[in-house]
Amino acid sequence: MANSTTLSRDAMCDIADSFETPARAGSRTKRRIAIVGTTGSGKSVLAGELARALSLSHVELDALFWMPEWQPALYELFRYRVETATAADGWIIVGNYSQVRDLVWGRADTLIWLDFPLPLVLWRLLRRTIGRIISREELWNTGNRESLRKAFLSRDSILLWALKTHRRNRDRFKADIDSGDYGELDVRVFRSPGQLRRWLRDMAPARA
Repeated sequence: MANSTTLSRDAMCDIADSFETPARAGSRTKRRIAIVGTTGSGKSVLAGELARALSLSHVELDALFWMPEWQPALYELFRYRVETATAADGWIIVGNYSQVRDLVWGRADTLIWLDFPLPLVLWRLLRRTIGRIISREELWNTGNRESLRKAFLSRDSILLWALKTHRRNRDRFKADIDSGDYGELDVRVFRSPGQLRRWLRDMAPARA
């Protein structure tokens, strides 16, 4: 997400107020927000901003799925970790993993879908990947790092993954939302960064 979406302290307070709505069960509680979208769409940046605004924990499913040496967690362990994370009173969870969608979407009250165009997603992902390669950023306290080989010369390339899954994600998310299997989710779909920025600004009107 572009830097222009960074929220001021007053804006964060106004957004927090706007999210003070009754939960599914009818009692007021902290929000449970799931954020989805193709890799590189800006989910984690948005989650970080909202987490600060709403004083909620921010959990990335990647952090619960990946083990050292890019090994995936066992299915049972992954679900246990997600089940533990979603048992909290309020949270923001980022990620698309279908293996745990029943846990995340099933316990969420709000779903934010960043359905941005593929060229924009790929450009953002390319910038992020190059930045991580240069900085040698460690991901999710696993010792895992992006590399030139993995990013550009591997079948496991994150760029190739985004290219292959963009359309598939769109079809699956739409089908799952339309199915009604996840109760009365407050679904917000954003097709462009501008649309997302306008929503954030509408939620945080200028104070007198």
